[in-house]
Amino acid sequence: MSFEGLELSILGPAFIIGLLILATHVPLGQEVLKRGIIFIDLAIAQIAGLGVIVAYRFGWEAHGWEVQLVALSSALIAALALGWLEKHYQQFQEALIGVTFILAATASILLLANNPHGGESLKDLLVGQILWVTWDQLLPTALVTGFVLLIWFGFRQRLNHIGFYLLFALAVTSSVQLIGVYLVFASLIIPALGSVGHKKALLTGYVIGGSGYGLGLILSSLLDLPSGAVIVWSLACIALSFKLIIMKNWKIAE
Repeated sequence: MSFEGLELSILGPAFIIGLLILATHVPLGQEVLKRGIIFIDLAIAQIAGLGVIVAYRFGWEAHGWEVQLVALSSALIAALALGWLEKHYQQFQEALIGVTFILAATASILLLANNPHGGESLKDLLVGQILWVTWDQLLPTALVTGFVLLIWFGFRQRLNHIGFYLLFALAVTSSVQLIGVYLVFASLIIPALGSVGHKKALLTGYVIGGSGYGLGLILSSLLDLPSGAVIVWSLACIALSFKLIIMKNWKIAE
């Protein structure tokens, strides 16, 4: 265990970016859980990541506007397609979402097959590199977060299923490049699961998410372990603790 990694210059931007991502992912994740389309986030995140890999093949810079455009376009097309599937093939929707995910995942592997750094690129796409986030990246993420929250809380009742998918694609595209596919999925679903049955579900989801990111970043720095993976486990443990507390309170009330 080492305390050398506990530096504000490293953990500060990582934690703030986590809070910005949670700001949109918690309410969107609760809606995903409500709709019963659990794996949509995995599929859209993976397709956004596939767009990033395609952009890399053209030699564009990692954080250049071309990469962002390709990633967002890929996610929006996927959102439109999944929205259409929801409308016309609802009984097979989860299976089709799963097939979409696995096609995007294997396409990423194929595109990186002849790349000497392909394994590392694929790992970054899945697990993410949240500790590499810099202060300069906070403003663009904050702008996307603000826009998504404005639409969600201001015009949610007017969003049809296509509108929801498009908003979801925008939120996921901005986060998957920062924290990876696995942590995007965890940020959407775990706080939502942990807050089910709570009177203040949204607030509970935010508390679970913020606590999970904070604890995960500290533990990963102390133990010198991959931050994304540790945050996922921290989120799960905290969400489970909240569920146990809720269940205990229910038993006392009975």
